[in-house]
Amino acid sequence: MGNKQNKTAKKLTCAILLAVFLAICLCITTYALVMAHVSVKENRFQTGSVNINLNDGKPVIEEHEFLFEPGMTVKKGFFIQNESTCEVYYKLYFDKVAGGLANVLEITIQEGDKILYRGTAASLSNAKVAAADDVLGVGERRELTILFHYPEGADNSGQNQTLTFELSAKAVQTRNNDKKEFE
Repeated sequence: MGNKQNKTAKKLTCAILLAVFLAICLCITTYALVMAHVSVKENRFQTGSVNINLNDGKPVIEEHEFLFEPGMTVKKGFFIQNESTCEVYYKLYFDKVAGGLANVLEITIQEGDKILYRGTAASLSNAKVAAADDVLGVGERRELTILFHYPEGADNSGQNQTLTFELSAKAVQTRNNDKKEFE
């Protein structure tokens, strides 16, 4: 029986030594993995915010401010300002467009003599307009003009028609965004 106890003790000792060896290997591997993920030298991450002020939230044209007729053009000023912590690409578009004049009035948005957008309220939607060509710097404010023109050739086809819309702005940071992706 002594021989049988020796074999059992030997097996038990080997099992304990193997368990200790595997535990040490597990600890070393875990430590190596943690250090590989934690110690990334000289990488800095910075967060920021993107915030645009579009005309202090005021409409560019008030309801019932004008009664449009063929040949008439209305010119209104407004601004866009970058209140972000970084440079941004921006786009202006019409949202919640409704009314019979949505496809009649010709709208132009410009900065000085440079035309940024041109089309009807229906065609200048978020999905259809691209980002402006230039970058809006941190704290930069741009004075813009919007023109509403009722084409002479439209006659009175828009008589008793209306147009309601929200002029909106969308912005996205320029860093790591060469394709000006907004989504």
